Amino acid sequence: MALSEKYGRVKVPGVKEDEPVFIIRAQDKLGESAIQMYRLLAEAHGCRVSGELDRVIGDFRRWDGERKMPD
Repeated sequence: MALSEKYGRVKVPGVKEDEPVFIIRAQDKLGESAIQMYRLLAEAHGCRVSGELDRVIGDFRRWDGERKMPD
């Protein structure tokens, strides 16, 4: 479990029950850009998550559901 301000308690393997999390959904029109910015920050700090984030960005691009501005 983890704790999302918007969604309440959510199951995330490896995340402690009281650890805050921030969720970006594919329906969010700003989601892909936010993940791209995070990838750039991670790369600038030498983190090795850019490959994984490229896959997530691709998943967001391929998702064909309705997109909306965050609420």
